[in-house]
Amino acid sequence: MTEDYGEANLVEQTETFLNEIFSNWPDSIKALETCEEVQPFAEDLHIVSRCIDSLAMKACSDPNLFNWPVAARNCKQNQEDDHALWNGISRDTRLSQSDDWWFYDVSLLSLPFYKRLIIAIEAKGMKSEAVAASLIYYLRRFLPLMNRQSSFTDTGHATIPNTSEADQRALLEEIVELIPNKRGVTSSKNLLRLLRTAMILSASPSCRENLERRVGAQLDQAALVDLLIPNMGYSMETLYDIDCIQRILDHFMSIYQPASVAASPCIIEQGALMAGADALTPMTMVANLLDGYLAEVASDTNMSLAKFLALAIAIPDYARPLDDGIYHAIDVYLKIHPWLTDSEREQLCRLMNCQKLSLEASTHAAQNERLPLRVIVQVLFFEQLRLRTSISGWFFVSDNLDNGHHHSGNVVLPNNDPCQRDTAEGNENLRERLLELEKECSSIRNELQKLTKTKKSWSILPKRFGFRKKSES
Repeated sequence: MTEDYGEANLVEQTETFLNEIFSNWPDSIKALETCEEVQPFAEDLHIVSRCIDSLAMKACSDPNLFNWPVAARNCKQNQEDDHALWNGISRDTRLSQSDDWWFYDVSLLSLPFYKRLIIAIEAKGMKSEAVAASLIYYLRRFLPLMNRQSSFTDTGHATIPNTSEADQRALLEEIVELIPNKRGVTSSKNLLRLLRTAMILSASPSCRENLERRVGAQLDQAALVDLLIPNMGYSMETLYDIDCIQRILDHFMSIYQPASVAASPCIIEQGALMAGADALTPMTMVANLLDGYLAEVASDTNMSLAKFLALAIAIPDYARPLDDGIYHAIDVYLKIHPWLTDSEREQLCRLMNCQKLSLEASTHAAQNERLPLRVIVQVLFFEQLRLRTSISGWFFVSDNLDNGHHHSGNVVLPNNDPCQRDTAEGNENLRERLLELEKECSSIRNELQKLTKTKKSWSILPKRFGFRKKSES
């Protein structure tokens, strides 16, 4: 069948035909799909490897540059996807149409051929983001759990209904291993959805650990709603999987908090602040995210105090510029768990720093009956101290301005000038207010010395503190 026995013999005709097939994308896809039926023979003749090399080369190139005809079904789907959400969110802005035009066609391949093609595409220099997006696209076609917010409208994109749970689990574990291990190539939303699917399908511990580690590496990019993973355990102790989030936090802290200085929070704070905001930004974002998560899980009556405390202290105190978020979570927990003892409430309130509460949070805390009395007194003390410091600083600036007016020859104001008169009146009012605050503080100290430890005695403190409605103050 070679040319030795005649011109244009079968081998030459077959080679010419295959070269024509490999010259365009749709025919190469069809040829590779056909090889699945006769795979042993196609492997021996190297047709499979040649198809994969041809497809990988074309996927890494712009089809418009070479006028390659792309399958009509793919063009139609791309047009529909342009007007829809991709994977429950808007299309990835990092990927243009020239990057993802091949996703649908390769998703029609069986898993063995698809894996070989993806490996070849990645080896030829395809961007990691495009490789990861194709893997997620392939998973969504076979795993119904990945399409909770699916935007697929074409029947060709519907999930395969007859796939067994065991096959779905095996597919998930295979695809997770292929996702490039690089921060940011896959969104945290997709990683958390993969993790949730892995838990439902009872994937291997190594697969779940791999996903938890990836999520932990980019936890600062996650959203609160994606962290609310339902508890899949047999005990169903809590509504959400707290242990999973704890492990993810531990992975995050192992990256952003060096072990060599983990035992010295003060040193970390000074060093991180001197180094700049870059190191603190991810941790601050995670601290805000964690505070929101704690407020959500605090409403679960089965949420134990030990787990709540363990989550809260996972992020160091210096990562929180304000403690309003952790205060809100503590308040929700105290409201839902009124049976806590006094010592447990004291332990819970040690999570927040009263000096880092905003004015609004301090006002709320000062009137919060669920807080221990010691915390309320601390809030009032620091609020008074803050006010006194502000007034003292204002007096210092005002005195300097007055001295400057009197000693500068060209800007002396007359005694009857209304600006100077208003400034003097303002100074007198602030001094009177400061004296009143000092008297109130002295009165509080005297009353605290006289009060007994009974709850009935504490009930008169709000009146002594002078709490009033906001409209009256």
